[in-house]
Amino acid sequence: MVSTDLFLAIDQGGHATRALVFDAAGTLVAAGHETITVTHPHPGWVEHLPQEILSSTRRAIEQALAALGERAAHVVAAGLATQRSSIVCWDRNSGAALSPVISWQDRRAAQWVEQFHQHDAAIHHATGLFVTAHYGVSKLHWCLEHLPTVKTAYREGRLAWGPMASFMVFHLLAEQPLWADPANASRTLLLNFHTLEWDDALLDLFGLPGEPLPRCAPTCYEFGHLDLQGRQVPFTVMTGDQSAALYAFGAPHHGTAYVNIGTGAFVQRVCGGNIDYAPRLLTSVVLQCGGMTEYVLEGTVNGAGSALVDLEHKLGIDAYEAERDLPQWLNSADLPLFLNGVAGLGSPYWLPRFESQFIGTGTAAGKLAAVAESIVFLLQVNLEEMETLFVAPQRIVASGGLARLDGICQSLANLNGVPVYRPAECEATARGTAFLLAGRPEHWPETSPGTLFPPQANEPLRQRYQRWRAAMEQKIGPVTTGRG
Repeated sequence: MVSTDLFLAIDQGGHATRALVFDAAGTLVAAGHETITVTHPHPGWVEHLPQEILSSTRRAIEQALAALGERAAHVVAAGLATQRSSIVCWDRNSGAALSPVISWQDRRAAQWVEQFHQHDAAIHHATGLFVTAHYGVSKLHWCLEHLPTVKTAYREGRLAWGPMASFMVFHLLAEQPLWADPANASRTLLLNFHTLEWDDALLDLFGLPGEPLPRCAPTCYEFGHLDLQGRQVPFTVMTGDQSAALYAFGAPHHGTAYVNIGTGAFVQRVCGGNIDYAPRLLTSVVLQCGGMTEYVLEGTVNGAGSALVDLEHKLGIDAYEAERDLPQWLNSADLPLFLNGVAGLGSPYWLPRFESQFIGTGTAAGKLAAVAESIVFLLQVNLEEMETLFVAPQRIVASGGLARLDGICQSLANLNGVPVYRPAECEATARGTAFLLAGRPEHWPETSPGTLFPPQANEPLRQRYQRWRAAMEQKIGPVTTGRG
């Protein structure tokens, strides 16, 4: 008998909130979409409006349910995936937000966090991560130091703070619970990823109180109930966007590198139930479910979609209009190089402040292509770094909004030398959330075939990559990777 069960996956991203409904076979059957505001009050600051995050979520859900019609009654479970390192402070009594949502891209506390680099090894061993202003701990400290509303709420025992996901669940669910899943909690830099509990030694090190933090729960858990048109639907999955994307097409494979390219870009390779460390990469917990915990080695590119948007604003061009020319430009030998420090350098460089620059001249479209190519180059550096612990991948699976650009997928295949497969459904976060909501079924097929990009010889691309690496090393010093 064919199941009529439906699963509602909420995907809260850097520029939009989506509510997508999937059936038990993984087919997308309805969707809602709401854009959100991104503000930059000062250089390096990136914020969202807490109430807009909530209202956009509710509107997106309403749109999806309206598209379902009578089938809305078949939604049996709901879940949420969000930007992992974004934080917010709120009043646990009234629910009122006491701070903006401070985005993962925000680096306002970069100077404060530098004092902890002497503890890098201990922090990396406890968390799998590195000391950087992108993670929540520096943002929480900033709120406590600079926002009187937060100070007063803490003094009076009313303060709740932590991952944005926790704030959303508190407001969306009937029970108003205070929970944090491991993927989002780990990005505060306060979770011990061996025990998957808040770490007292880390709280002491950073001088932060633990009382306002939510309780820790597994990824798959009975968090509470979401009201859907008067029905109380179980809310059973809470996770991070990149963690969910890994499961978009079923259980991940060890021989595959998973690349998700959105506002930022991320490379993941599964470690199974084991924990592997690499000196310049992250080790991230991506799933705690049914007694099983899964970890990945992860590389991060901070400036992906955000870098293209940044250039669009500076040059006064429409990046999406120009995208149609990217495949042609990415095959050109005449592109400038772009040293991409938008939102700081992630792995394997780990520099919070790095001034972006073009090397060479070009048209607006050529510069746009150079920025797109810099994303490919940064992904390749991370893939090479992973080969210090893994053999080369047999293939790369590319997802996310920018994976829709053929030029990016083909360039990555050409540079890495392995096929890049792009699923027909590039928005992987919601589909991965639905897979978890459905109980991780063995059969979770793609609803239509994707596109394979076999590697092709492209000597100009390879030469530009070598020149780009040399320029990066000249500016910041050498980075030794698996291939050198």
